[in-house]
Amino acid sequence: MKKVVFIFSFLVLSSFLNSQAQSINQVGFASYYAHYLSGRRTANGDRYHQDSLTCAHRTLPFGTLLKVRNLSNDKEVVVEVTDRGPFSGKDKIVDLSYRAASELGMVNQGVAQVEISVCDDIYYPLRPKGDPGRFLNLEAALNQTDYPALKKVTDVVVHKVPVDAGLE
Repeated sequence: MKKVVFIFSFLVLSSFLNSQAQSINQVGFASYYAHYLSGRRTANGDRYHQDSLTCAHRTLPFGTLLKVRNLSNDKEVVVEVTDRGPFSGKDKIVDLSYRAASELGMVNQGVAQVEISVCDDIYYPLRPKGDPGRFLNLEAALNQTDYPALKKVTDVVVHKVPVDAGLE
């Protein structure tokens, strides 16, 4: 009986924590990855590319889509969590790819105050390991009110790459 009560309380607590993570809204500072990190592996195993729309967050699960808004100019971008960090400074809440930082207009400053929120209204299809799905045009989907570009799996075009193409 004690095991049943323990398991039940564990499940209730974990579902509560999961729902809290999905409704995250944070305000803090964002920085971006240095150019020399391009090509290195991130914490989820993928390689970092400076032209991708990715980020590092300390606690959110890999694959989570975040809407990042620069508070000084109201520019927004959607990024995917692929790494852990930032580890320098308490006020930094996210490390962005170079492309995401440039879309937010923060490259010259290096650091910007941002607001992040989880995008739970964008459908992002599961993809096999190594599939470059993160290069989907998410910023174009943001300009549409109901994100129809990403609603159906049939809208996603998958290009098959030969096994001997030399990727990874």
